[in-house]
Amino acid sequence: MNIKELIFETEDIHRVTELISSKLNKPVIIENKNFELVSYSASVDQFDQTQQKTILSKKCPIFIIDRLKKEGIVQSLQKQPTPIRVQPMEELGFYQRIVISAKHLGHTMGYVWVQESDTLLNEEELNFLQEITPHLGKLIYDTYAKVNAKEGRREGLLWKVLQHEYGSENQFRHEAGLLKLTLPQRYSVMVFSISDPQDKFRLDYLEKVVESFYLRRKVQLLKSDYQMILIIHGEAEQEFSSRDLARKFIEEVKDVAGTDVFYRFLIGVGKEYTSLIHMRKSFLEALEVIETANFITPRPESMPREFSKLGVYRYLATLYEKNSSEDYFSEDLLRLMKKDMERQTDLLRTLEVYLANNGKGKQTASDLYIHPNTLNYRIKQILEITNIDFNDFNMKSYLYTELLLLNNVPAYHERYKEAAEKGVDL
Repeated sequence: MNIKELIFETEDIHRVTELISSKLNKPVIIENKNFELVSYSASVDQFDQTQQKTILSKKCPIFIIDRLKKEGIVQSLQKQPTPIRVQPMEELGFYQRIVISAKHLGHTMGYVWVQESDTLLNEEELNFLQEITPHLGKLIYDTYAKVNAKEGRREGLLWKVLQHEYGSENQFRHEAGLLKLTLPQRYSVMVFSISDPQDKFRLDYLEKVVESFYLRRKVQLLKSDYQMILIIHGEAEQEFSSRDLARKFIEEVKDVAGTDVFYRFLIGVGKEYTSLIHMRKSFLEALEVIETANFITPRPESMPREFSKLGVYRYLATLYEKNSSEDYFSEDLLRLMKKDMERQTDLLRTLEVYLANNGKGKQTASDLYIHPNTLNYRIKQILEITNIDFNDFNMKSYLYTELLLLNNVPAYHERYKEAAEKGVDL
């Protein structure tokens, strides 16, 4: 039996993914129609940065989806039955790849992505992909049907809302009423995602922590292979009550699990809503927090876990793309980096903390574990080396955003370091 015949005989989508990868000798990712992860081949180290982020956050990065829409790729996938070759976006860590839609009963169920890397797929391999995708479409459909059956009809109803399969709130309420499903009058969606794909067992541990929380709180739990989703019920008349409850739960997990286990999770909390039709919106907001955390690889407590607190963090990926594609550098920050490299000073980090504390010297010195006089000396050096005006709010806002990228995104830091070493002409 050849690989194609074996694929058609196989009902396990994860096994099929491995068979495709083996046949093409390339990394493979399968996503559903909402660009959420369904399956991926085993060799994680072969994936590019974008695919690694997809594996970690369980969803294709939003800025990549926006780029694909802008270039008409998403629209073409809805109409074109044949594979599409997507050109690389090197500044985003997106290598060249092939994508084809997987349909079932005339509807797009998801997408198959094959990273081409060094060699392109030949015509025979492209035909192979086109021939097997109808089977993949059925498997994606069956996967979510099984999830709904496994979780029960009530949980299945919630999954449908999160997957945007309801057009109206009235329809949702009607079906929930038939199933006697308790619906929140005020809620937030919180997502726990494992930071390492090989670390699935920690979700089982987290579920045990959740059980004790169930006894005291109104929480609805949904679980996938890589994530745990909690719909936190707030008090109907108490604004932000679900958000406050989410905060308490996060602290409870930290206390019970311990910091070593706790920081293995990526955590996102969507905004609070009262309209049930916005449940998917809160879910996607929580995922965006996780996606951003993946992008900036933050220090444990520096990254906001709530979507409403992301602020400039939301735009870091966009700024990264723009500055990298235009080969842009801040002259002031480049000068400070060069000084740090030559004299082993810590001016860049000092500037970031100083701006984060809105120029409050006492708090900045405390955060940096230095004497206030040392801080004053460093600020004086910064002013002598650069053209920074601490009375210019626009300048301070921009510099702080650029510093978040510089100090938290290794690839961005390397760009600046290389430019500083070469003495790039600004």
